[in-house]
Amino acid sequence: MSRASDVKLLLKRGALLAAANWPVVVLQFLADVGFKLLLAVPAIAAAFLAALLVGGSAVDLAAADVHEILAVLLAAFTEHPGAVLAFGAGLLTVLAGGSALTVLVKGGTVTILLAADRRARTIEYRPIRLSSLTRASAFRLEVFMAGCGHLFGRYLALALVLGLSYAAIAAVYLMLVLGSYQAVSGPGALTGWTLAAAAGSGALVVTVTIVNLLYLLMQVVIAAGDCGVTAAASRVGRFLRANAATVALLVVTLLVAVTLATAASILATAGLGFIAFIPILGLAIVWLQLGAWVARALLFQYLGLTALTAFGHLYVRHAEDGRVEVEQVEEVEKWKSGSARGG
Repeated sequence: MSRASDVKLLLKRGALLAAANWPVVVLQFLADVGFKLLLAVPAIAAAFLAALLVGGSAVDLAAADVHEILAVLLAAFTEHPGAVLAFGAGLLTVLAGGSALTVLVKGGTVTILLAADRRARTIEYRPIRLSSLTRASAFRLEVFMAGCGHLFGRYLALALVLGLSYAAIAAVYLMLVLGSYQAVSGPGALTGWTLAAAAGSGALVVTVTIVNLLYLLMQVVIAAGDCGVTAAASRVGRFLRANAATVALLVVTLLVAVTLATAASILATAGLGFIAFIPILGLAIVWLQLGAWVARALLFQYLGLTALTAFGHLYVRHAEDGRVEVEQVEEVEKWKSGSARGG
């Protein structure tokens, strides 16, 4: 089997298993919405805090020039460090609580999808039928809750490592941008700094993508191998060395799919903007935009769980030294011969 065909089957399997276990897509969506709503609380609080410290209203402050806003806020916060510290403590509390919620839900999600992968057998080789999707459905609330509790501690430690990685990446990026701004001088200083910032931004995107991939693989390996973070790191390294080309092609394919989905969502949003100018239909634009936002969020959650399931099956196949693939090929051959006799 060619590598492209293998990736195609992995993605088909992941898409079918994510669809068959649609409740986890909804639960992931709700956890993500809950996290964003929690983050909205300190954002609104920051606006009111700034308005109280500066004087006036948050609307008047937002209408001012950006440089003026930053100068006024910096002066006000310098005069009231206690308020800033209290806001920072509240923001960290919200971030910790929201992160814990998403980590908790992710443990149950990965548990369900790996269980579905064991039940699905050769679903990617067969025609898409409701009976196959029903057989691949592994969602049970008690299993989901057990997975949440079983993996929570290890996933929380892994999330802490991810947060520290993000902080380090952001610090390095800011140092590079500021350093390049100070180093570049002369007539073409602005152009040179813009190119340096663009190169740094590109490197930032690639680095964050790699970190997110490693984070996803660590989640899969911890759940599939029932191991700790340290042991999972070494297993992920062996897995990547053995399947580097397949993983790279799978990542590129997923990035293309996400890019196309993003472009489609932007076009849909632009189309809804034109509807707002129609007198009668314009009244329903709020509900249409809300529906489009929900559909977009569910779509991206579905794509993410498709990727997780595809990588999960690839890792299980690697961990069992190809035994799963051999058994699946034998089952496919039996199914084909049975279909031929039935025909």
